[in-house]
Amino acid sequence: YLLDKSDKYDFRDVERLQQDDKWVENYLIWRHDVVDDTLKMIDESFRWRKDYTVNDLTESVLPKWLFENGTLFLHGYDKEGYKLFWFKVKHHVKDPKQQLDKKKLVAFWLEHYAKRDHGKPLTVVFDMAETGISHIDLDFVRFIVNCFTDYYPNFLTKIVIFEMPWIMNAAFKIVKGWLGPDAISMLKFTNKNDVQEYISGEYLPPHMGGTDSFKYSYPPLVDDDFQTPLCENGPITSEDEHESKEEIDADTKEAGELNEEQNLNQKKMNSVEQNSKSEETDKTEFKPKNSKRALATFKGPLLHISPAEELYFGSKETGERKCLIVLTNVTKNIVAFKVRTTAPEKYRVKPSNSSCEPGTSLDIIVSLHGGFAASLQDRFLIMAAEMDQPSGTGIPELTQFWKEVPRTKVMEHRLRCHVVESSKPSSLILKENSLNIAAKTNEDLHMQLTRLLQINKRLQEQIDRCLWFQQLSLVLSLLSVTVVAFCFYLVSTQRS
Repeated sequence: YLLDKSDKYDFRDVERLQQDDKWVENYLIWRHDVVDDTLKMIDESFRWRKDYTVNDLTESVLPKWLFENGTLFLHGYDKEGYKLFWFKVKHHVKDPKQQLDKKKLVAFWLEHYAKRDHGKPLTVVFDMAETGISHIDLDFVRFIVNCFTDYYPNFLTKIVIFEMPWIMNAAFKIVKGWLGPDAISMLKFTNKNDVQEYISGEYLPPHMGGTDSFKYSYPPLVDDDFQTPLCENGPITSEDEHESKEEIDADTKEAGELNEEQNLNQKKMNSVEQNSKSEETDKTEFKPKNSKRALATFKGPLLHISPAEELYFGSKETGERKCLIVLTNVTKNIVAFKVRTTAPEKYRVKPSNSSCEPGTSLDIIVSLHGGFAASLQDRFLIMAAEMDQPSGTGIPELTQFWKEVPRTKVMEHRLRCHVVESSKPSSLILKENSLNIAAKTNEDLHMQLTRLLQINKRLQEQIDRCLWFQQLSLVLSLLSVTVVAFCFYLVSTQRS
């Protein structure tokens, strides 16, 4: 392919393919590890990427009104923690003159997200409330579908269609024909009563039965819902007012002991088993919460960040409510950083806005506030930028620095939340699950039986109505025949 069609590809895509194993793996997964099909998909998507100049799509090359219209945008997460890609159908009107720009806007958003979050899958939401026949644009819908089936591999989790008007049923039968069996299984037709099976109310607007007060506006682009600033002590409530300074210092000390312990364990792996039980308990008080954190480190150009992808919190039952983020400055200059989150009311971050000296490491403690519980939808954003050596590192200097630093010089890294649901022994969990499954199965069977009886009753009523209409039609037909025959009889009598 490269030899025959090198002029058809963007060299940046070819370089990425040669360096990014994850990208190659996604193509293979999406084509079920069939190499020939995978190569054809790569060829087709690469040619499309060059035709649409995907690598060069920016806000400046697209008409501003496209962004202001609010037809397409990224906002919120579904219940599985996947980002939501919204298509507000009521704002879209078919216009052949604008079609290419609108398609490039779709490519812009997908590429914007793919580069920012390293190709993590999306959930597409077609919000079809208040739509009619003027909004039907099968060519545009087909393009969006093709982006996920042909151009962005393993990038789609599901398509949530909200309140599709009956007039569009025929149109979506055509759309189903464009989808393979795998993609058809991802279609979820919903209304106000069942949409929360897939998306929680906190990320649904009021007209969909949710509580999300988010209103799209441009500029700027929606920045993944991260809030700033995030106070080190979290929102001020009565609980925070009574928390003593000793408790805060204890948190910091505890995190420091953890960091020291991790370093000690790396040096003395063979001597861990010889520690006494009490001593081991003292040293590993935080360990169950953080045992998975040392598995991977994100190696950025300014900071190495551990953990690489997820912060592990516990449910209310487990009581694991603190996590540690370790930042290591790998540059020769001071690096300023700040932490933002999608749920600032839930978390306290210490420190949330500070700096890290060259070659040193710094611990950030993330703790849940009050009675809040972590959820899969929560995200953290770590922003970092190099500072000039003469610059100060106090709060006023950092505030001014973040106002002036160019966006292109800011390193960003995102972390998800992982919730450990239970700390019960696995045997107990299995036993409880089996009992719950049995109870749930009986309940489901009862519900299904009730539903079947109701359906059967409705069918019987429909059959009775059909029979009644059939009998009525027969009587009317006989009356009609009788009237016609009588008319013919009268006519023939008069003639005779």
